[in-house]
Amino acid sequence: MSYDNNNIFAKILRDEIPCNRIYEDEFILSFHDINPQKKIHALVITKGKYINLDDFSAKASSEEMVGLLKGIGIVAKKLGISTEVGKGYRALANISDHGGQEVPHLHFHLFGGEKVGKMVE
Repeated sequence: MSYDNNNIFAKILRDEIPCNRIYEDEFILSFHDINPQKKIHALVITKGKYINLDDFSAKASSEEMVGLLKGIGIVAKKLGISTEVGKGYRALANISDHGGQEVPHLHFHLFGGEKVGKMVE
């Protein structure tokens, strides 16, 4: 599967679609989910053109990998859900159809602000 430049996250990165930004740096963009599933539900997307975590782990530079992980931590702290300032959160990446991925651009969901519950039901 090749990267689709017209997916919704690519359009958000190009400022063709607005978002409620939380944090941005050279590697990631984070914004509030428009259909939150928990009290706090944010997205962290890569600025690179990666379809999913498998694609990212195979092709991303070391700097991009570190940038993504550090970015998730920065966003969690900004949202008040990191263990440093809050009570914890769930970081979730869906990969491909069987994993429930809906947008073919690597992204993590951050859920928090309340007890998240079971991982799989």
